[in-house]
Amino acid sequence: MYDLDISVCPVPEEQRPINEYQALKESCLFRSSHGTLSKYIKTLAWIWLPSWAIAGPVAAASFDPAKHPVQFALGASAGASVFLVLALVRLYLGWKYVRDRLESPVVEYEESGWYDGQTWTKTSEILARDRLIAAYQIDPVLKRLYRTFGVLGLSIVAGAIGWLVA
Repeated sequence: MYDLDISVCPVPEEQRPINEYQALKESCLFRSSHGTLSKYIKTLAWIWLPSWAIAGPVAAASFDPAKHPVQFALGASAGASVFLVLALVRLYLGWKYVRDRLESPVVEYEESGWYDGQTWTKTSEILARDRLIAAYQIDPVLKRLYRTFGVLGLSIVAGAIGWLVA
């Protein structure tokens, strides 16, 4: 896909930052965070809504939905959000790891799998390409995740206020 001469690169194919980026971008969960906003929101909804199947009965055992509907809804929403937060943390850590590998001028890799820790310094062309990918492809995804964490934080605060008022 990229035309740079990488014949001088001793890093195994699967450990090259550009290939790690491609693999991450094509994986199921990560693909949605890299795509359109509507696809991203749809994926988050597909994580959060089925989580109600677990969180709903737990909340119903604590708060009778007929007697305490607000507490039930807030408790189930908070419980379902735990799964969403876990998925978002996974997305963040994956994208951050690949971004750090792309931006680094030195690539750490394992040749034989025996923890022989080798390093390779990227050529200036490869480093420039990798940093452009990090800046224009991954940084927007990380910003989207930061905003999502912010919205989740605000919804938790709103839920806490709703709990106190109810």
